[in-house]
Amino acid sequence: MTNKSQNRTFWLLAGPMIIGNVSLALLGLVDTAVIGHLDTAVYLGGVAVGTVIFDFLYWGMGFLRMGTTGIVAQASGKQDATEVRTILMQSILVGLSIAILILLFQKPIFNFGLSFLEGSSDVKHYAMVYCQWMIWGMPALMILFSVNGWLLGTQNAISVLYIGIVANVLNIILDIIFVVYMDMDVRGVALATVISQYSGVIMAFFIINKQLRNQSGEWLLEKIFNVEKLQKFLSLNQDIFIRTICLILVFSFFTRESGKHGDLVLAANSILLKFYLLMALALDGFNHAAEALVGKAIGEKDKKLFNQVVTLTLKWSLAFGLFFTLLYWIAGKGMIYLLTDIDSVREIALIYLPWMMALPLVSVWCFLLDGVFIGATRGKEMRNSMLICTFVFFLPIWYVFQFMGNHGLWLAFTLFIAVRGITLGFSYYQIERRESFIKTSK
Repeated sequence: MTNKSQNRTFWLLAGPMIIGNVSLALLGLVDTAVIGHLDTAVYLGGVAVGTVIFDFLYWGMGFLRMGTTGIVAQASGKQDATEVRTILMQSILVGLSIAILILLFQKPIFNFGLSFLEGSSDVKHYAMVYCQWMIWGMPALMILFSVNGWLLGTQNAISVLYIGIVANVLNIILDIIFVVYMDMDVRGVALATVISQYSGVIMAFFIINKQLRNQSGEWLLEKIFNVEKLQKFLSLNQDIFIRTICLILVFSFFTRESGKHGDLVLAANSILLKFYLLMALALDGFNHAAEALVGKAIGEKDKKLFNQVVTLTLKWSLAFGLFFTLLYWIAGKGMIYLLTDIDSVREIALIYLPWMMALPLVSVWCFLLDGVFIGATRGKEMRNSMLICTFVFFLPIWYVFQFMGNHGLWLAFTLFIAVRGITLGFSYYQIERRESFIKTSK
């Protein structure tokens, strides 16, 4: 494969994912902007606290997307069309089962979450309202996680883009209608999200139906409900789930400690975290491309393709990391002013903006290696890395530097991201030295 064709294949996957992910990040910025221009910071704080709870519920279930991608990519590499169908149905059934359980136990989940997080009584009131509206999108989001993982594993990134763009544009339009014109405050933000999620599911089913009509393979109930296959699927997803929960625990702890410094610091940090999300979702596009291509390389036992994917992902991730560092350095102040017109929140956000200038280049390494390990279905190494980063590094570092206040919190978060890259890099080196991700016959 020539360098030109390598880049083309890589960008056919990464490009649509970057566009789709950035549209999701822009949606988050629009959510912040419409709430941030209301007359008080408690709405922004309420959405920030409510979002943390849904990070546990929604993004905590993101293991469905990641686990599905790696397994499907390897099945596609082996050209096992029936297995590709089986994994889709298993993933959707697991996701819907989890969604039903969360709907049944939503009240104690919300109460526990709000008791853990910091914020004034007004902030917690609006956080609860936000949660009570958002929860009804849970079944739709679980399906979308499964479907997006499956589509990416079959290297159909353009369809993931179409679903994301349509859902996110609809969400933005409804945000403005419900919040700005109908005065629905945090309820409007939540309702817009729920409607857009179900719209995305409808579109996804049309796309999948069209794709499968042109492919071989069968729907076999004995395979879908095969205990051994389900255990294998759940085992991988269990490791990724633990890894994801640790990651969200860090973000939740960050938000909790932000709230201890008052509603204004909480609001300012929530704006800066939106900046981080924008950068993270852009880099995730390369991560997703790596997942699909690494899985394909392992399925085909193609060591050359594997090495090419790692090299390309590193090159483009570094380029985008540098771009975001420069973006926040040059335009960070203007972006903050665009997201809120509350002067006190603006002033606080500007104090901590330098941390956001450093984070893109620090984050490149863990995003790259996440893609490699997910595509290789190496959930155990990802789980162990995240446990070490969370409990051996992040929490102790925060404890030692908490005398620095909010700067200490940002320092702990930045070092947490750095150590993620270091620990995954060490695991990568150990695997390649001892056994290799791909065993080639001699």
